[in-house]
Amino acid sequence: MERYPATGVTVTVLVGPGNNGGDGLVAGRYLAEAGADVAFYLYKARDPEQDENYAKIMAMGLFAATAALDQRCSILRARLNVTDLVIDALLGTGVTRPIGGELAALMEQVWAGVNGRSAQLAAPQQTNLASLNQTNAAAQRHTAPTQLPIVAVDCPSGLNCDTGTLDQLALPADLTVTFAGPKRGHFIFPGAKACGELVVADIDIPPDLPVVAEVPVQVMTPDDAQKMMPERPLSGHKGTFGTALIAAGSYRYWGAPFLAAKAAYRVGAGLVALAIPKAIRATIAAQIPEATFPLIPDEKLLSPASVPILQETKANTLLIGPGLDHAAEFMTALLAQNENLPTLIIDADGLNLLADMPDWPDLLPANNILTPHPGELARLMNIPLSELKEIDRVTVAQQQAQAWNCILLLKGAYTVIAAPDGRVTIIPFANPALAIGGSGDVLSGIIAGLLAQQLDTYEATCLGAYLHASAASHYPHASGLLMSELSDLLPQAMAQFRNN
Repeated sequence: MERYPATGVTVTVLVGPGNNGGDGLVAGRYLAEAGADVAFYLYKARDPEQDENYAKIMAMGLFAATAALDQRCSILRARLNVTDLVIDALLGTGVTRPIGGELAALMEQVWAGVNGRSAQLAAPQQTNLASLNQTNAAAQRHTAPTQLPIVAVDCPSGLNCDTGTLDQLALPADLTVTFAGPKRGHFIFPGAKACGELVVADIDIPPDLPVVAEVPVQVMTPDDAQKMMPERPLSGHKGTFGTALIAAGSYRYWGAPFLAAKAAYRVGAGLVALAIPKAIRATIAAQIPEATFPLIPDEKLLSPASVPILQETKANTLLIGPGLDHAAEFMTALLAQNENLPTLIIDADGLNLLADMPDWPDLLPANNILTPHPGELARLMNIPLSELKEIDRVTVAQQQAQAWNCILLLKGAYTVIAAPDGRVTIIPFANPALAIGGSGDVLSGIIAGLLAQQLDTYEATCLGAYLHASAASHYPHASGLLMSELSDLLPQAMAQFRNN
């Protein structure tokens, strides 16, 4: 009722034989009490003598039909033809096999009914009015919905909640309401795409219950983000909020260091020092005059000569990699000084250079952060990308974080962050607007800016990924967002959590 109105709305609840169906009976009963016209369609008959929830809807006089008594599914089709909202409570989280037999036949009828009703809703309404100053999109805001909304109970029927596989007969949901906590399959494609908006309903399971507390995989929430936000004391000055040092850029890649630096400032870093080659220094300085620029002697690429300059620059964290290009000698010389370096974030070209080094995990200082996308992770693991894609994202991130003794952020939909101690956090955003060059540079800059403010390494990585995705959610379209614009949305995203 927080997402869809109830009063006067026609609702059809598809009821399965198990606990998921029982949840559907409860949901339908509450909707009826709120003023909805609710009907229940049962895949298998239920006995009111044995089923308290079924007995309650019978006592209320609500309509219920059973598939076995519905010849040619005529009742189902007729009901769907006038339905405003479907609740899918056929199958729950325990499904592991393909849908077959009588249930497959029923699902085919449901699909036909849903498609027919959606076609009705999408049919253009005849009018004698012609708008002169509104686009089609603006005019459509004043018309009826164009498809039949589906709300899934726990998961869309046909979704394997362990693997994310999706039966071809599964009903994609506009809204999925799951209980206690999300399931792994909610975040694994193709199943993730079928969930629509994912909402977790609290059913009062104590968080300190051993079976809950021992689960190492968590999904980050707005409450988590609020708790992790860096403090901004009124008495603070630029030194209070720390320094992020960024070693990046080359004569071929000018934009990456700018994007990272801008993001670090936008999340609150007191100072950002850009260690970049002389060939691009003047141009970048004009774009971000707030930054400082260590006097790097290199003309086009960073070299070992720049390493002493970095060591002399006082900073809380060092980001290496955006736009670095083929600066292999610089990378080798820098990691030879790993005991004298602040917390490292290695991204982009830094990761590619790392992958070419023999025994590279032994070269890294403790408590470092690696931020690969799948292609970069495959190179670090020295396996084909096709092989990596066959491995569950959570599993591979967890294993490699432990093997390499680092914080590992695996980019993508959905981003996964893993720690050497086995903790895993999933960032619950999938947004194609972020699929553009420079997205990773902004992300690594955000993390650097948070580490400058002395956040815990793991929390800074989780919060950075969450802010990156949350800021993009303020952009209303699936494409067209420039990464230089994304940074400008970060203060708005942070204020949302600070003021919550």
